[in-house]
Formats: sequence, structure tokens, C-alpha cells
Amino acid sequence: MTFQARAGEQAPEQKILELACEHLRRFGPRRTTIVGIADEAGMSHANVYRYFPSKEALFDAVSQVWLKTLERQLHVIVQGQDPAYDKLERALAALRQTYQEKRDSDPVLFGLLCASIEAGGGLARKHRNRVQSEIQAIVEEGIASGAFRMQDRRRAMALIFDLGHRFIQPVSIALDKGVSTAEMAFRAGRVIAVIQRSLTFGDPDFDM
Repeated sequence: MTFQARAGEQAPEQKILELACEHLRRFGPRRTTIVGIADEAGMSHANVYRYFPSKEALFDAVSQVWLKTLERQLHVIVQGQDPAYDKLERALAALRQTYQEKRDSDPVLFGLLCASIEAGGGLARKHRNRVQSEIQAIVEEGIASGAFRMQDRRRAMALIFDLGHRFIQPVSIALDKGVSTAEMAFRAGRVIAVIQRSLTFGDPDFDM
């Protein structure tokens, strides 16, 4: 259910989300409570539940704000005029860069995504499915246009996500916090080049 704010007023949902972000960064997920957010928002905790039915739903909504921005960026890349070869490189780079930047600049909110992945949460599944859908669109375009000689879509997707795992999987990126951004960019570039070559030329090591 969506509730409209009066002209000039901040929508209640937006206010709750902003306060949730502040509390998460200040107190961490365990100590952040619906009651505390409601008190600061000047409303009852029952009113917060009108917008977000649980603490988990509220945390998921907080994560969706920045994940939707990344998902839109991927969609713009897919819909562009670049060849599939270049789209794939840009999409994988966008994933790596966005996750790394969020990890370094906003570790608590990045941690919510990692926790959802490790727990098999709905937020993680939905985000993964959207990412895979965009990457699959690039693969199918490359196959249809003849840009990719690897014709098996399932093998192509497995190749991308198996080889690229360290650089586009949030939990792996969290574990690599001690590696410099420049070093990770260099390593990712080499892996992406292998993926591109394998898709484009049908590398026999991967297209068997």
C-alpha cells in the first residue's frame, strides 16, 4: 500500500527509509529497531509496520534503494548501441565498481546484502536474478548477432559467472577488502579479457 504525502511534505516511507539508514550506520543491524526508528520519526511503531511489515522488509527496502540504481545502470548498458563484446565488459565492470565502492563507503549497508546472500534471503535472490537477466540479454544478443561463437547460452552464462565470481559476487568482494582497488581492477580486467575471448572465439578450453 502506498500513502501520498501532502505537497511540501516528505513521504512517510521515504522518511522511514532515511532514518533506517541512519540508525543502521549508527547502531548496526542488531541494535536498530522499529521502535527506535518510529520514535525518531514521530510516529508509532504500528504506523511503521503499515509501510514495512517487518524489520527484515525494512532492511530489504533500504538495500533496494542502491541496488535498483545498479540494476538500472545495467539495463541502460544492455539497451545501448555498443556491440555485445563491449556491453559485457561494461556490465561486469559496473558490478565490480559499484560493489567495491559500496563496501568501502557504506560497509553496514553493503553488509546487509552480503548477509542476505549468505542466508539465501529474498533480497539477494531477486537482485541476483535481475543481474543474471541483464547479462543473459547480452549473451543472447552476442549469439544472435554472431559476435559470440560460443553458441550454448547455458555454458556461456556459466563461463561468465564462474570465472568472474571473485569480481562480481558481493561476498567475495567483501573478503577482498585488503586488496587495493587498483590491483583488483587489474586482475578483473585480465579475467574479463579471458571471458570475452572465450565467448568471441569459442575457446576450446571452455566450449567443449
